[in-house]
Amino acid sequence: MTRTIRLRPWQKAAFDAYVAADVPDFLAVATPGAGKTTFALTVARYELGRRPCRLVVVAPTAHLKVQWANAAHAVGLHLDPSWNPADGLAPDLHGVVTTYQQVATSAQALRAIAHDGFVVLDEIHHAADERAWGDAVRLAFSSAARRLALSGTPFRSDTAPIPFIRYVQDEAQPDFTYGYADALKDGRVVRPVYFPRVGGEMEWVAPDGTAMAASFDDQLDAARSAQRLRTALSLDGQWLPTVLRAAHERLLSIRAVDHDAGGLVIAIDQEHARGIAEIMRWRLGVDPVVVTSDDPTASARIARFAAGTEPWLVAVRMVSEGVDIPRLSVGVYATTTTTELFFRQAVGRFVRWRRGAKRQQAFLYLPDDPRLRARAFQIADERRHSLRRDRRDDEDAFVPPDAGAELDEQRDTERQPSLFTVISAVATDPEEPEAPWDLDPLPADGDAEPVVEIELAEPPRLAVPGPGSGGVPGGVPVIEHKRRLREANARAAQELVLLTGWTHARVNAELNRRAGIKRVTQATVEQLERRLHHAESWIRKL
Repeated sequence: MTRTIRLRPWQKAAFDAYVAADVPDFLAVATPGAGKTTFALTVARYELGRRPCRLVVVAPTAHLKVQWANAAHAVGLHLDPSWNPADGLAPDLHGVVTTYQQVATSAQALRAIAHDGFVVLDEIHHAADERAWGDAVRLAFSSAARRLALSGTPFRSDTAPIPFIRYVQDEAQPDFTYGYADALKDGRVVRPVYFPRVGGEMEWVAPDGTAMAASFDDQLDAARSAQRLRTALSLDGQWLPTVLRAAHERLLSIRAVDHDAGGLVIAIDQEHARGIAEIMRWRLGVDPVVVTSDDPTASARIARFAAGTEPWLVAVRMVSEGVDIPRLSVGVYATTTTTELFFRQAVGRFVRWRRGAKRQQAFLYLPDDPRLRARAFQIADERRHSLRRDRRDDEDAFVPPDAGAELDEQRDTERQPSLFTVISAVATDPEEPEAPWDLDPLPADGDAEPVVEIELAEPPRLAVPGPGSGGVPGGVPVIEHKRRLREANARAAQELVLLTGWTHARVNAELNRRAGIKRVTQATVEQLERRLHHAESWIRKL
């Protein structure tokens, strides 16, 4: 049996490059929103179709585990996003989705699953977030037959090299690259992003007690630059409320045409996020959705926002690489993190193409900090060359690509001593660039998206029931159907406890014996159905 998969031209080119390379490790760098997940799962189908093996996908966050599992189901691969070492892996699943954090604590268990298998390392630069993570990735997946690493932007190795990556002078060397400019040229892949930059006049007391006053045009050293940016983004000044209002007005104008368009504010930390939400409630009459890492329902709240129509989402780092919210059209960059990698990841939240939208442009409001100005120019320059406009983009005045880079030597995440005090922050000349909607060169929404179809063999010798194949309802992922079966088994066991007077342990042990399984967590769909049948027959006899 074969399955037809539809790929964008770049995905087909990347797939062909992977097949031709025939090496253990392959790094693909593709701009956010281009479809790295589909490409990776196509490669996974190819590998599992060639020989029976297990698949392990490593994602940056817990929220993305479910997203990967759902995408895999769409191409006929069944992955467990809730896997943990104690439960093991049922034989009717192709593999698991885990996170880098979980790899650090479960490397040996994952090594057993991935041995001679295929591994996808999504946003591989996260393996360098902590030294222990990189060591665990190497331990867990060194014995895999092949590994596909993915990233949304080129990255460096500023500390220990990331496992399975080839470097030249500390720069990771991709085996395939598909940049933002390439995606814009292809059309119907990503949207052009515009960067309104907002200046300001800031006053603060430095940590050493010195009174300071500066605008974003003043040249400061790394430490003072970090203090100036923190002052601008403070909840106590007027810069942030002014920018939030400008961004909200921009969003309202877009929602007049695309009614479900949404906005995202990227905050410094949890307290900052909640303060921004309070400003928006009192000054704008908007009650935004707030997502913080201490909220156990964060992933569900992001999913609801993505599928809903609420205007604003405020988050810290919960909305990171790979989180798919295509309706985001306006953003406010209100964080003190200024590294190129983080900035490009943030921009990636706004580039995703919106099917059915009348206006495809997006806007990310920035402090006119020289570091962020340089980051924005690099992306805007790619956009200008791709869209080939003869007009001047006033919001993107020329800035040398390396401007402000020397300021990044100062980490903005360090704690400010108690003497640091914000006095005032006032926005000056907020820019409102007009995206040239009337000159939009992107294909009309009715135009056919260019696709290439390829056929791949079904994975052999894995007893995974497909939709409608007797046991799994059509369109329902195997892992979801098994969850429902386990819940039904639990309810039946509870009823048997009440009817027989036996303990839960004794009832479950008897049902497992009758179904021929050791543990419910390792049971196949067929075994779970057999166990439920025995339970229901037992109940009828009592």
